[in-house]
Amino acid sequence: MGTVFKKTFTKPMPAGAELFTREGQQYARWKNAKGKTRKALVTTGKDGQARLFIESETYTAKYRDGGRIVREVSTGCRDEQAARSVLADLERRAELVKSGVITPGEDAVADHLGTPLQVHLDAYAEHMRGRGLSTAHRAATKRHLKRIKDECGYATLKDFSRESFERWILHLGDAGAGARTRNCYRDDMVTFANWCVATNRLMSNPFELIPKANVDADRKRIRRAMIETELVTLLDVARRRPLLDAQTVRTGGRKGQATANIRDCVAMQLTRLGRERALIYKMLVLTGLRRGELASLTVGQAHLGDNVPYVALNAADEKNRQGSDVVLRDDLADELERLQAEAREQGEPIPARLPMDRPLFTVPAGLLRILDRDLKMAGIAKTDERGRTLDVHALRTTFGTLLSAGGVAPRTAQAAMRHSDIRLTMQTYTDPKLLDVRGALDALPMLPLSNGQTNITESLMATGTCDLRQFSLAPTLAPTLDNRATKLSFPDNMYSSERDTKEMATIAVTSDGDNRNDPLTIAVNGSVEWSLRGSNPRPRGCDPRALTN
Repeated sequence: MGTVFKKTFTKPMPAGAELFTREGQQYARWKNAKGKTRKALVTTGKDGQARLFIESETYTAKYRDGGRIVREVSTGCRDEQAARSVLADLERRAELVKSGVITPGEDAVADHLGTPLQVHLDAYAEHMRGRGLSTAHRAATKRHLKRIKDECGYATLKDFSRESFERWILHLGDAGAGARTRNCYRDDMVTFANWCVATNRLMSNPFELIPKANVDADRKRIRRAMIETELVTLLDVARRRPLLDAQTVRTGGRKGQATANIRDCVAMQLTRLGRERALIYKMLVLTGLRRGELASLTVGQAHLGDNVPYVALNAADEKNRQGSDVVLRDDLADELERLQAEAREQGEPIPARLPMDRPLFTVPAGLLRILDRDLKMAGIAKTDERGRTLDVHALRTTFGTLLSAGGVAPRTAQAAMRHSDIRLTMQTYTDPKLLDVRGALDALPMLPLSNGQTNITESLMATGTCDLRQFSLAPTLAPTLDNRATKLSFPDNMYSSERDTKEMATIAVTSDGDNRNDPLTIAVNGSVEWSLRGSNPRPRGCDPRALTN
């Protein structure tokens, strides 16, 4: 038989507490952080010091569950009768488990259904942190789940409904969200519900069968690749723009005019800043690194003196969390060494080498805005005539497209892009507009028609094996009005025996659209023979085998 009670505990005496005695018992009176007056009994602790004796404001139920294990569950009730009602429900569930009406898993789920959803979300956030997911990924997931909770009105797990969530996703699409964005919300909710199932908080995932949106059919942002001339222009503008901006008057009557009031040391810093920005673009184009991955690289991760220079990308900084060695081209490695040499020269005294934990690049947080300004100054349209855009991640698309356009094998391009699915490399990160499809067609064999037929005819007539002028093929094949069942048979040297000849089937070819029982038919037989029923005989001196060679 279960029972309900209020738990008690002790806590240290607060500062400034006033002691007084009432009905033979000692009490303490104090004010809490909110300024409200509180009082409690005073008891003596194990160390002999006075402590507050605190009683819980709500009742706790104590009972044996279906597995005969003693449980203590907070009822959340301040009233004893209400707490006993909760206890009766718990004992009834225990009896159902004992009798096999419900499973222990279903009984465990019932304990979580009434818990506030935020409690489960906080526990899930700790689970994601324990898995080692990146801070950005955890923050995005928490933001998505909180928005779903607030806008769908989910207060507890009992409120979960596929219908309400699907309706919310549809409204999200009507508001302008693309398929990829809607899929992110859907995936985060499905993953959270799967975790609830694995931790006995839900019996099943109500969102598992919600289909994903078609990203190819509803892409709000389609990136394009840049051609070589655009890349050269962009790198030149990125290198020169910081100094040009500083030399240009921004306000007043001389707005837009150049000024020479820049100290040499400032000019050198701006020139170096421009070179670093140009090198950032070049690094993104020639390695396919993402912006966050590039920003995570340090000096110690750059191995520029090896036979094959590369940068070692840590697993914690890579999107797929695996870690990779990204190979560098020799000219890019030389640029990095020159940049590091300039950085060493800034120190007093000049250090022998840079600190290993120093960032390889100073990647600005507003790199997208900087790229937009560079594109505008370079005269490169951010959005083309097909609505495709250029952004920082489009440089990774350029990398994949240049690999394909350069004839790199798809499997090699997949490894360079660090993709697990080759379709992602060949479809999403390859711009078909820049592929040389016309040049690829030139690799196909030549297949002449008129010249080839003329050469065959002239060869047969020159050898004297057949005089094709003795009959005309066109009148033979042309249907006549008075004989709709005229048939033509031509030889097939695939069969040599008389038995094979008799077993050959007849292939019917209708001479017009009237498919009746008297079409023009072609009989395939084993003898090498041209015969036309009711027409001219086969020309003598003609070796029909020459027609089949």
